[in-house]
Amino acid sequence: MKIVVCVKQVPDTSDIRWTENNTMIREGVESIINPFDEYAVETAIRVKEANPDSTITVITMGPPQAKDVLKRAIAMGADEAMLISDKKFSGADTWATSYTLATAIREKITDFDLIICGQFAIDGDTAQTGPGIAEQLNIPQITYSKEIESISGNTAIVKREVEDGIQRFEMQLPGLVCMLKCDYEPRMPSIKGTMKANRTPIAEYGMEDLGLNPEDVGIKGSPTFVSKAFRPEQRQSGEMISASDAKEAAKLLLEKLKNDKVLV
Repeated sequence: MKIVVCVKQVPDTSDIRWTENNTMIREGVESIINPFDEYAVETAIRVKEANPDSTITVITMGPPQAKDVLKRAIAMGADEAMLISDKKFSGADTWATSYTLATAIREKITDFDLIICGQFAIDGDTAQTGPGIAEQLNIPQITYSKEIESISGNTAIVKREVEDGIQRFEMQLPGLVCMLKCDYEPRMPSIKGTMKANRTPIAEYGMEDLGLNPEDVGIKGSPTFVSKAFRPEQRQSGEMISASDAKEAAKLLLEKLKNDKVLV
């Protein structure tokens, strides 16, 4: 079984800076692997443990420094990695990103069985890239997943979280799964895994290597754009009301609202 895991390097800071085009400045900023993507890597490793003939390829699109998150994934237990990097990819929205990643998977991995992504990236929180990849590749997808329970032949059983409980879906492979925070924690890279990551070559591909058109990638290939970026105003913290019971608490709250002239 061929498993592909899509990961993203995100800023490890709240001090985000923006370009004149309202795209995020990533150079010179401490970065980490997107937390939801760590669960995707861990899930892939668990699938491999249950299916020992599997291989895990980790892929990311980003600047050269994004190799760090690929090495971390290999240190955790992935087998190989692929960096999709080109200055022409900069400023891509979720459509252009999913198009580029889907093209890389189609052209360089081909006979994959399962793609696993994190549900969200903490620097964007759109949850669009994973589903976009599935649509570009014309494969089924399951979002808001908590666990891949089993894989038998070309069928996967996936546990999915919804507002009122848990659903279980049967999905034909090849398919794509987007992971939420799971009931299990991602494993830490081992010393042996770190040594493996340091000696494992990372394949790198640019726009021309993938046969892409400059009009279809990066800012030029993005049908959406950020018109304005700003920080929300800091809100004051709330006030706790101590009372012996709910009736007294309601009375104290009512008096405070009147005193503050919220109620008249």
